[in-house]
Amino acid sequence: MDYFTYRHCTGLPGNPPRQSPSATVNHGDCVARMRQMETASVDFILTDPPYLMRYRDRSGRTVAGDDDAAWLRPAFAEMYRLLKPDTCCVSFYGWGAVDQFMAAWRAAGFRPIGHLVFQKRYASRVGMLAARHESAYLLAKGKPSYPASPLPDVLGWRYTGNRHHPTEKPVASLAPLIAAFCPEGGAVLDPFCGSGSTLVAAWQLGRAAIGIELDAAHCRTAQARLDAL
Repeated sequence: MDYFTYRHCTGLPGNPPRQSPSATVNHGDCVARMRQMETASVDFILTDPPYLMRYRDRSGRTVAGDDDAAWLRPAFAEMYRLLKPDTCCVSFYGWGAVDQFMAAWRAAGFRPIGHLVFQKRYASRVGMLAARHESAYLLAKGKPSYPASPLPDVLGWRYTGNRHHPTEKPVASLAPLIAAFCPEGGAVLDPFCGSGSTLVAAWQLGRAAIGIELDAAHCRTAQARLDAL
């Protein structure tokens, strides 16, 4: 089955395919799923992987894979393979594990070419400092062309309430990245798609969207959000 034929959550009971263009949510381990995909088949990757910080929110929710880095290098190696030449990946990361993330990115072949900061109007955590931002690296495969309208490297953030996922990213903050780094009609991959914010943003901008998610409940949520569009 073509990845862009149906919008549905694969591998889960009770989810028959439904005809709809250009968005797919795949349930399963992202490394195994990506190995089934064709080399150089996506135009942009935007992803929010586990931060390797053993995160737990106030209600006790955790993130699958957040306590074990075994997936890190193979996942980014597959992402690099799947990207077309001269394209970009934007990856959020946990600052406390930045050395592990950077080593994995470089081992895969990525070249860091920019750093993004998303400024919050609130503190998501308070300790020695009040945490008021999220951050991501812009990574290159080859030599991507400059976007027509380069983004500022400090962007806004809208609080989601984390209704769908314990570390939910706002669609409004992801959309400018897709518009800048994925060509019209291109395909966006998110191998850690969580509740589907990347997929929703890509769909709204007319890009094909491929999501992979390990947690079955989040996979269903991502499907429901797409179905509601």
